Amino acid sequence: GDDVLYSGTVAAALEGRFLSKPAFAFSLLSRLPDNLPTAAYFVRKLVEAHERLELPPRTVLNVNVPNLPLEHIRGVQLTRLGHRARAAAPVKVVNPRGKEGYWIAAAGDVEDGSQGTDFHAVMQGYVSITPLRLDRTFNEALETMDGWLEGIF
Repeated sequence: GDDVLYSGTVAAALEGRFLSKPAFAFSLLSRLPDNLPTAAYFVRKLVEAHERLELPPRTVLNVNVPNLPLEHIRGVQLTRLGHRARAAAPVKVVNPRGKEGYWIAAAGDVEDGSQGTDFHAVMQGYVSITPLRLDRTFNEALETMDGWLEGIF
């Protein structure tokens, strides 16, 4: 979902796309290594197939693997990004040396986990593959904003 905006895994894959090869961002949806063999299986399959993949230039595949044993994976789905609700506000903290800082609060709840999203796929036990591109320009807004510049500058 929206998490790709601040994912280090996706950021690394975006850099890798400059090699003119398909770039992948793989995530196992767990903080524990219990089902790493499941993720490794899908990593191997996609990496072995990368020469045959016909993707537009600068495409990154964001792959989310449910935290399940391989035999419980229901399949693979091509998905779009889901969306989260706004996260809680950052929490102001004071470290042991008296310096103030902020903890980033937990991610917001899933707001759009409808069928076809990455959230829905992994919640149903499927591996999710979402094609991403770097250009996030809101082209329609450019047209709307075109007249603003003369009035401001």
